[in-house]
Order: sequence, then structure tokens, then C-alpha cells
Amino acid sequence: MLPSPPLGPPAAPALPPVSRPVTAAPGPGPRGWLDAPAHAYTEAALRLRLLGERFRPGHWGWIVPLAVTVVAAVLRLARLDHPDQLIFDETYYVKDAYTLLRAGYELDWPEDHDAQFAAGDPRPRDSPEYVVHPPLGKWLIALGMLAFGTDHGLGWRFSAAVAGTLSVLLTALVAQRMFRSVFLGGIAGLLLAVEGHHLVMSRTGLLDIFLSFLVLAAFGALLLDRDHGRALLARRLAAVADRHGGVPPSWALRHGPWLGWRPWRILAGVLLGAACGVKLSGLAFMAAFGLMSVLWDANARRVAGIRHWLGAGAVRDGLPALVAVVGVGAAAYLATWTGWLVTSGGYNRQWHLAHPPQAWWEHLVPGALRSLVDYHVQSTRFHGGLASGHAYASNPWTWPFMGRPTSFYYEGHEAGEAGCAVRSCSAAIIDLANPVIWWAGLLAVLALVLLWAGRRDWRAGAILGAYAAGQLVWFLWPERTMFFFYTVAYTPFLVLAVTLCLGVLLRAGGPALRRRNTALVLAFVLVALLASAFFLPVWTGETIPYDHWRQRMWMSSWI
Repeated sequence: MLPSPPLGPPAAPALPPVSRPVTAAPGPGPRGWLDAPAHAYTEAALRLRLLGERFRPGHWGWIVPLAVTVVAAVLRLARLDHPDQLIFDETYYVKDAYTLLRAGYELDWPEDHDAQFAAGDPRPRDSPEYVVHPPLGKWLIALGMLAFGTDHGLGWRFSAAVAGTLSVLLTALVAQRMFRSVFLGGIAGLLLAVEGHHLVMSRTGLLDIFLSFLVLAAFGALLLDRDHGRALLARRLAAVADRHGGVPPSWALRHGPWLGWRPWRILAGVLLGAACGVKLSGLAFMAAFGLMSVLWDANARRVAGIRHWLGAGAVRDGLPALVAVVGVGAAAYLATWTGWLVTSGGYNRQWHLAHPPQAWWEHLVPGALRSLVDYHVQSTRFHGGLASGHAYASNPWTWPFMGRPTSFYYEGHEAGEAGCAVRSCSAAIIDLANPVIWWAGLLAVLALVLLWAGRRDWRAGAILGAYAAGQLVWFLWPERTMFFFYTVAYTPFLVLAVTLCLGVLLRAGGPALRRRNTALVLAFVLVALLASAFFLPVWTGETIPYDHWRQRMWMSSWI
């Protein structure tokens, strides 16, 4: 077979053609062709088919991702305590985080207590509060409050800023590995670093940025598992072939070997379980990523020459994947409820005392777990029936077009107030994406559909799977109150979609055309950077003239 292109290894035929007599030296010859059918099952040949040419990013493979991470950190940490008050849904999650530190579970609060909380005088009631989101995201917010205090924005937003910054690093590394290019990895990291939607969510004490980070980390772990699993398949199939004169026997090629221990897949299960421990919408990513991982394994068996590759992938890879992703993920999710389980005062914690077991199997389940199951039944009903009106609620159909972003904070000022030097000023934080990146991302998703259908490009399929898990799942509840900021869960994958398309453009045509395309790619990145500079004041709450604020509200639905 021919060597892999720079953007990644293509699918290869099960048995490469013979280029020279069997007596030639074993292994891949010039241009990657094999010397004999027997050499198709050497470990070197199998690794070449399954993994492509080895990618060596060198020192730049860390310098570039770390450089864009520094940019992300500056944007996310600068003036993080502004505004020094609870904004939007921080009124729920930040105060819940405080009570987790105090009691191990969420407590109830008096009405209109935000100003008193921000002033450093929190006084929650002793009664438990009914909350519908799992506790991990609030525990992560609490870590920042534990480090920097509970009476200012730095404390309750720091963990979100760290998660957002690390997401940029992960995105750069994931893109570098998927597209086999330090340059494209740097572009992906830079685009996410300056993307306003992701920036706002990284500077706000809400839950969704933690979901986004954990989902992205799980995806990265599965990428490592993909390579690890293929290397295992090459090694074990080559070992069987070596014991039988260079060609595996018929029985060995029927289903292929068991691959056994897959630590990266187990890590992915832990991360996906933790993502569900932030928001239960993480279940959609668990399902999509689990299926994606099994399909990767099945295709690896096909490329290696396994005859019943689909059935073998479903049984020999699918069943262990079910345990690693779903089983380990469920254990990780349960661990996020530790504070509620080891205490006795949380909401619904004592439900089991008033509801003794009925069926025989219920006697085998500890009372605390039965109470937790009923808690989840209640929260599922709540999520399915949530239809209260909200000024910034939006329909998922509008999200790809950024039809109705969410306003988190707005204050108007007259001349002389809050540094206002003109007749009237505005200070706003709106969950507005960078239009250049966001709308290019929509076009990139459509292009990836064609790329996946036409070339069977696994990278396009993987990115589309993540996008679908974050976008399509919300159509299951058309009447539910929903917000645009939910899309931050898949924003890194939208950036990866844009980057993949830029990479295809970079490698199109001959040398002259590639030089022109490189200029186009750099021009796109420059326009995206200029757009971020233009919109930055309405992402960070700067006081600007009212007219300048209106200039940034391109659509009436953004106001």
C-alpha cells in the first residue's frame, strides 16, 4: 500500500499486493509495497496498514500547544472577578458549591440572597435543596472557592477558567494527533482560545464548561486507545503469523485475537462518567463515543485481514468496551455522589425509610442507592417537563446559526458612572460566539458529511459523532426550555471540524495552489482574530459607549 498522507492513515486493503518475488527481503519495499503475501502479517507491515507512517511532532509538538494555552489563560484569567457579583445561573451553582463545602450536599437559600453572598456573608438555611443536576460540576466550582475564597468572583469562577484553558491545550493536542500536523494543531488551539462562546463560559461559574472539558478529554483518551488497540492487534496477529511460518492460520483470521487490557478506554469511561456527573446530557456523548470506539476496532480488524471483522468487533471489542465505558462510567458517576451518600441530610436521602423494598431484588440494594434511584426518577421528570418561559430561551434549530445567544449580564451607565466618558454606556456579558468561527463551523460540519460519505474519513465521522451527541439529543424534548450556551459542550469539536477543512484546503492541488491556499488559511485565522478583538468587550463586561455595544449586536435576536 502507499504511505499514509500527512492528514492521517487511510483505510487499506486487507491483503496488500505483491511487488516482487518471495525471495526478496521481507517487509515493506519502496513506496510501501510488500515483497510477498506472507509479509502482510509482519508487525511492521500491520502497523503501517493500521496506523500509517509514524508521526513525530518533536519539540514543536509541545511548544505550539503550550503557546496557545498561554493565550487562552490570559484571556480567561484577566479580571476574572469582574463583575464581582453573581450573574445569571451563578445564583444557583455557586451557592450550591458553597453548601457542598459546608454540608456535603446542597442546602436551601433565602430569596434575594445574592448580594449578601457576594459581600461575604452567606447564610443558607439548614434544610436541603432539591437540585436537578448531579454534584460534580458544583464540587469543581467549590475547589476554586476553597483556594481563593467565597466572597468574590475569582473564587467561584477560577475552576471554570482552568477547565476552559486546559480545553484549549487538549484541543491543540487532539488536532495535532488527528491531523498529524503541529501547524493545524496550533490553529485549532488558537481558534478555541479566542472563541467568544467558549471564553464566556470559561469566565462564568456555570456547569457546562466542565462538561465540555470532560467530554473532550474522554475523546482524547479514545484517540490514544485507538492507536493502542491497533498496535496490540498488529503485535498479536504478527505473533500468531510468526508461529505459523509467516501467515496466520485460517482459524486465526476468522475473528482475530482478543486485545485484552485497554487502559485508555477505561480512562475514557471514567471521564465520561464524570461528564455525566456534571450534567446528565453527558449520556449522549457516552453512547456516541462508545459506539464510535467499537466501530474503530471493527474497521481495524477489517484492515488487518480478519474475515468476520464486524462480528468480532462487536463481541471481542464491543463487550469489553461496554464494561470499560458504561460499567466503569457508571461507577465513576456514582462516585460523584459521594457527599450525598455518606451524609444523611441531603434531599430525598431518607426516601427509602418511608418506602420499604417490595420486590425481592430491592432487598439486595442498599437503602441509600434506592433513594438515589428515586431522586433520578424525579429529576428525569423535571427535565422532561421543564417548559417555563425565559427571555433568552432558544430552540436547538437556531443554535447552528447562533440565533439567540444568552445575555448573562448587562448594566447601563450615564456619563461619569463606572468610567463612562460619553452620554451613555453599556457593560455586557453575552454568550455570543465568534461569528467567523461559528458560521464557518456550520459550513465545516456540512463539508464533513460529504467528506465522511465520500472518503470514509474516520476523523470526519468522529467529529460528526461528537457534534451530533451535543446537538441532536436536545431535539428529543422539543417543549423543554433550553439555552444556546448548552452548545459549549461540542464547541471544541466545531473548531476541529473547521480545522479539518482547513487542512484539506492546505493540501489541495500542486505547489502553487498550496501556497495560495496557505495564504487563504492564514487570512481566515486573521479575520477570526480580528472578530474576537471586536467582540471582546461584550464577552468580558467592559464599559463601552452604548453605540459601540449596538454595533456589536448584528441581529435583533442578540439583544
